[in-house]
Amino acid sequence: MITLYAFKWVPDFAQGLVRDLRVRWALEEAGIPYGTKLLGQDDKDASAYRSIQPWGQVPVIEEDGLVLFESAAIVQYLADRSEALSPRDPVGRAKVAQWLFAAMNSVEPHVANLANLDLFHAKEEWAKARRPGQEAFTRMKLSSLARRLDGREWLENRFTAADLLMVTVLRILRHTDIVTSDPVLGPYLARGEARPAFHRALAAQLAPFRENAPEMVPA
Repeated sequence: MITLYAFKWVPDFAQGLVRDLRVRWALEEAGIPYGTKLLGQDDKDASAYRSIQPWGQVPVIEEDGLVLFESAAIVQYLADRSEALSPRDPVGRAKVAQWLFAAMNSVEPHVANLANLDLFHAKEEWAKARRPGQEAFTRMKLSSLARRLDGREWLENRFTAADLLMVTVLRILRHTDIVTSDPVLGPYLARGEARPAFHRALAAQLAPFRENAPEMVPA
């Protein structure tokens, strides 16, 4: 069975965004059973974990001696073995891989840059000066994605692992209306989040966060 490494708890702003969600969703879509190994703050910095994940991040999976990190690499590994996530023909698989890379390289960096400004540096003057330009550039990248999706339900002719990754990237901007107000990307995001496998994956990620939430210190 696959073992998925994930965090025991993260702050509220990150809940539902931690990248093990991508792997959980892919496993749910593929119907592949898995177990979890939850990491505390000290665990992620331990030498044993750093030996399998150099940056102390999640997710990591283990299966029959195979250890993989990086969410997109894990999703692609799962897609290669599941028709639910990718067509079996070489051309179809290549098209899915194309969009997997696009989600990670052409969209996520610019979405994440904007989110980082908003969530971690909003009060800093340099961030205030930079934000308008970053938002404009992010919107430009998203408009290209919207042109592709206009008139389409999914990136290719059916839901694949590429949509799974792209939807999780768009969710990074959930603190804004940039995606949800877009007439193409908003419905696309909603279609992805409406999938039963997504709901199961999200519930599975959130459950330990509730169970391991730190006790509030009275003011």
